[in-house]
Amino acid sequence: MKILNKIAALIVFIALATACETDKDLLYSLDYITAPENVSAVFDITQDNTGLVSIVPNAEGAQKFEILFGDGSEPAESKPGEIVTHIYEEGVFNVTITAIGITGLKTVHTQDLNVTFKAPENLSVTVANDTQNPRIVTVSATADFVTVFEVYFGETEDEEPVLILPGEVATYTYTEAGSYEVKVIAKSAGSATSEYTETVVVPDAADPVNLPVGFESFTVNYAFVNFGNAYSSVIDNPDKSDINTSNRVAQTVKISGAEIWAGSFLTLENPIDFSTRTIFKLKLWSPKAGATVKLKVENLTNGEIGYEIDALTTVANEWEELSFDFSGIDKNQEYQKVVIFFDFGNVGDDSTYYFDDIRLVAPPSEISPLAGTWKVAPEAGAIGVGPNQGDVSWWANGADDVNARACYFDDTYVFGLDGSFSNVLGDETWIEGWQGGTDACGAPVAPHDGTAVATYTYDQAAGKVTLNGKGAYLGLAKVFNGGELANPADAPNSITYEVTLSDNDNTMILDISIGGGWWRFKLVKEGGPVVSPLVGTWQMAPEAGAIGVGPGLGDISWWSNSNDDVAGRACFFDDTYVFGADGSFGNVLGSETWIEGWQGGSDACGTPVAPHDGTADATYTWDAEAGTLTIDGKGAYLGIPKAFNGGELANPADAPDSITYNITLADNDTTMILDISIGGGWWRFKLVKI
Repeated sequence: MKILNKIAALIVFIALATACETDKDLLYSLDYITAPENVSAVFDITQDNTGLVSIVPNAEGAQKFEILFGDGSEPAESKPGEIVTHIYEEGVFNVTITAIGITGLKTVHTQDLNVTFKAPENLSVTVANDTQNPRIVTVSATADFVTVFEVYFGETEDEEPVLILPGEVATYTYTEAGSYEVKVIAKSAGSATSEYTETVVVPDAADPVNLPVGFESFTVNYAFVNFGNAYSSVIDNPDKSDINTSNRVAQTVKISGAEIWAGSFLTLENPIDFSTRTIFKLKLWSPKAGATVKLKVENLTNGEIGYEIDALTTVANEWEELSFDFSGIDKNQEYQKVVIFFDFGNVGDDSTYYFDDIRLVAPPSEISPLAGTWKVAPEAGAIGVGPNQGDVSWWANGADDVNARACYFDDTYVFGLDGSFSNVLGDETWIEGWQGGTDACGAPVAPHDGTAVATYTYDQAAGKVTLNGKGAYLGLAKVFNGGELANPADAPNSITYEVTLSDNDNTMILDISIGGGWWRFKLVKEGGPVVSPLVGTWQMAPEAGAIGVGPGLGDISWWSNSNDDVAGRACFFDDTYVFGADGSFGNVLGSETWIEGWQGGSDACGTPVAPHDGTADATYTWDAEAGTLTIDGKGAYLGIPKAFNGGELANPADAPDSITYNITLADNDTTMILDISIGGGWWRFKLVKI
């Protein structure tokens, strides 16, 4: 055992001696390790003007690196093979790489980094005059590697640029007409720039005045001639309302002491055509009610030739519309001046008047007295039956029935201006046994449930109204000519009633024979007559861009008429489109209109070509909710005859039986914008009511 212990001790001693010798060798070898050598860095600079730089430090014998970016930012550390990223501004930077070895020895290396940004490329600038006010100019721009655009409009010296970002628009209103150099400087994140210049022409107001006069155009020269110390000018609308939403109106100031006959006049480009239109209308804002407004027309050179009509203002400090009936004018004379007098007969008192939308219209079309919404009169005897016409001795409703049968007395019967008719019943109406009910309120039963697509015709001379449409009715659903229904499925396609109107057409008495007796219904109108905003006479707006075509809806970049075309194509711009209150439609072209090659013409004025010659027996349907207007009748059209849904005509004989336009009404329903797709493009027409 003693021998084993001695052997073990000897082994331990030998191991310790060996270990000490190894440490001495290691310390001896570290004395010869040097600092890292061949220190460098690889820089990778992105080319997107972001300033992002990737740095890869290298060195022999380096355990890690410290990087000073040279722009004052905090340093970073990395290990061999790692990539360090940093965002720089444009400039030259001294990047310091410190390589650190295993013993802590360091080697410092400084290397220049030159960060430069590209100048903006592919600069594209759009400069445009506003279509309504050409003194308003808009500028937009795009470019690659851009951060901001400086826009100079060139009207003033030492102007401050307007700064816009990509996708934004700079807008400027010039104070004077002339030619100006618009300059756009595109800037990147660095010092490099790209520049674009374009000359923009700002026209003066030189276009002539034509009816209707709306004061919205900035190209029309509304050159008022003032007399008697009344002064008229065009200003921004100071009091927009439902009656007048225009942006610009005319203002007349009748200064203190002005003559009782003080006024102003406008000279029109051409004599006024009173052949079919004899009613002047204008919108007026007066500071006083009961003031006399005199409207007069005069010959261009002979002031003795004239005609005048007075109207009285009815409200103060708000807009209203006045009418002046010129039907008594001598149509053999020519009239080219429109003269207006405010508070005629009284000396001026510094009052200010505003007026707008001077237009000449045709006498109102005859409107069907049935047009509107009707209900059974809420009174005893409003509905009854008896052996003879007007005799309700067999049965008539009592006063208590008005409440007990409220679901019936709230039903309405709607006569449309376009000849349409509908029963509006709501969730409940009176349901009888023959309909499967129990003589009580209940859900409407088809086909008498208000879903019928129905029309009506009114023969005023014969005193009859006819409903066409299975399920349409007046008064009671079961009553038809010659009998009473026993089954809803047997409803007739048409019913005729004898009608008598009274109380200024606000009360309707209906009688219908059922063979062995007569039913009578008394209806009353809710509110006044319904007048479609389309009813009346329309023309193409006498202005540039009133008609045009392009690749997309509302885009007329392919072609649009110019101001010169209004006079050059006068035979087209005087065509009218007449919408009747009864749903009728007509093209009124006169002896000449614009005839194109596909019609056998030479793109010049000529005799209208059938079927687009105004002889079409046509009707119209306006769907206000859908925003569509449909013209039915071969040869009837709006705008130009060649455009139809999906194409353009190459032969007049191929005219469709129906055309549908997209429609938007504006300016208190006096402006109509029509769009129609021809497949590969869109036509747009702007019409104004006259």
